[in-house]
Amino acid sequence: MALTAVLENQGLRPTRGGGHIAPYTAVSAQLDPPVGAALRPFDRMRRTRNRSEYPSFTTPEVTTDNVTGDLPAATAIVETCQGVLGEMSPF
Repeated sequence: MALTAVLENQGLRPTRGGGHIAPYTAVSAQLDPPVGAALRPFDRMRRTRNRSEYPSFTTPEVTTDNVTGDLPAATAIVETCQGVLGEMSPF
């Protein structure tokens, strides 16, 4: 949602065709560097969420520790997106 907010602030809207990766790709292309490192955990977390929703025999279980461990990264993504909203003009 935070990545989509950055795009919407620019007058852009990702389509459903790109899935959750589309906003990440678009925002990362604009912000890496300087703040791309803060966004990088998003793709790993996205893939983990996807695997948990569409499990296979090799899918590791998502645990409380996984979620708690990723909370700082998720918070950093939201804070990074909040921080750039005023800096990014309409596209």
